[in-house]
Order: sequence, then structure tokens, then C-alpha cells
Amino acid sequence: MPSLKDLKIRIESVKSTRKITKAMQMVAAAKLRRAQEAAEDARPYAERFNAVMAGLASSVGGSDSAPRLLSGTGEDKVHLLVVMTAERGLCGGFNANIAKLARAKVAELRAAGKTVKILTVGKKGRDALRRDHKDLFVGHVDLGEVKSVGYANAQEIAQGVLDRFDAGEFDVATIFYAKFVNVVSQVPTAQQIIPATFEDAGEDTGAALYDYEPSEEAILADLLPKGVATAIFSALLENGASEQGARMSAMDNATRNAGEMIDKLTIEYNRSRQAVITNELIEIISGAEAL
Repeated sequence: MPSLKDLKIRIESVKSTRKITKAMQMVAAAKLRRAQEAAEDARPYAERFNAVMAGLASSVGGSDSAPRLLSGTGEDKVHLLVVMTAERGLCGGFNANIAKLARAKVAELRAAGKTVKILTVGKKGRDALRRDHKDLFVGHVDLGEVKSVGYANAQEIAQGVLDRFDAGEFDVATIFYAKFVNVVSQVPTAQQIIPATFEDAGEDTGAALYDYEPSEEAILADLLPKGVATAIFSALLENGASEQGARMSAMDNATRNAGEMIDKLTIEYNRSRQAVITNELIEIISGAEAL
């Protein structure tokens, strides 16, 4: 049974931890608001961009003049997985869930006889996947020194991916990230970016409203690299909001757990202290009766 001194030290230690988790929760809440606004502000542009691209892609169809970023290499043998996670931990299952989805994709592709290559963005994803798939790594992008992720960072990542594609290093590229829903819900998502795929936008694609010059193929050849950068930038923004939401939720749970632990330790401390006082009173009364 721990002594009164041990219990008191432990109570003070848990109180200090609770102060830290509470402060981290407040910091995450402040960052979440900005990150959520950035992610939500980027969605309309990305959706409209994809709608226009979908219209152009449907016009081009499977013609021989279609850009390689749309038609692909004609093969499906080598897959590049771009796994985007956070640079820091203490955000619940945010990083683990993205890594889990990537591992499942790796297992699926390797079972089908495909060659898999992994490019990580974020330290935590690299650490999580390196234990099992170190031999598949082809690169890593460190954003630890970046205070605020911007479009320039997405362009740099996209250019690296495009250079690898032009060099014939892979046939299909897929990005992995967490889509922000709310503070307690972040959905791990896999999105193919090369060859470009677009959701069916119905009739609202702009194809019926505009005549494009010089041609759909030429415009696609110019816009598709920007589409890769846009997809990566949107994923980075979604990841930023998801990370802060997950951290806020995790620190809130940690703060409440610390409070419950303090209450239990305080009850145990009071009981032990009462037992010590009772024993001392029994000794005094026994001594007095002996005299």
C-alpha cells in the first residue's frame, strides 16, 4: 500500500499533467478554428475545379491525344502511395487510422501481385509504416519546420510526384489523408490522383456552356498538373483540421481522465490518512489505559 507521501506526490503529478492537457486542448481549439475555416474555404474551389475537369475529361474520352495524366501509362503494375499524416502525436487515433488504411492498401496490392512504393508526408506516418514496409519507401517530405502549410508546399510535393511519373517510376498514384467532418470524426480517405479520376458531376460540368480554345486536350495537359497540386493541397488542409480536431478531443478526454484519477487518489489519500490517525489514537488510548 503506498504511503501518504507517495499518494500526495502522485496527486500533484497528475494535477500537473491535467494542466498540460488542458492547455494543449485550448491551443488545439484555437488552431482548429483557423484550420477548419481553411479546409472549408478550399472545398468549393476544389469541387468546381473537379467539375470543370470532369467535363473536359468526358469530352476527350479515351482518345489517343488525351494527356498521360488522364489516360495513364496503359498499365497498372506499379503503385505509388502518398501517405500524409501529422508531424506530431498526441492526437488520438488520427495518425494510426491513416497508416492503417495505407497498410490495408499495401496488403491488397501486394496480394494482387502489384509493386508498391511509399512516399510519406509527415513524420508520424513514416514512423508507423517504416516498421513493416521500410523496403517500400522511396522518399519522405518533412513539414516539421513549416509553421503554416500553404499551396507552395503542395506544389513542391506535387512536382516531386509528377517528376517520378514522367520518369516512369509508377503507373498509379494514390494519396491518403483524413477528411475533416467534425471535432470527433475524421474519416481516413484514399484518393487516386494519377491517372486523374473525377466523380460524376452530372450536367453541371460546364462542358455544355463553353467552347474551349485551343482544345480540350491542350487545356487538360495544362490543368491536370495543377489538379494534382490542388488535390494534395486540399488533402493537406483537411489533414490540418483533422489533426487539430483529433488533438482537441484527445486532450479533452485526457483532462477528464486526469480529473477522475485525482478524485480517486484523493479519496485513497483521505482514507489512508484517516487510518493513520485512527491507529495513533488507538496507541494513545492503549498507552493511557496501561498506565
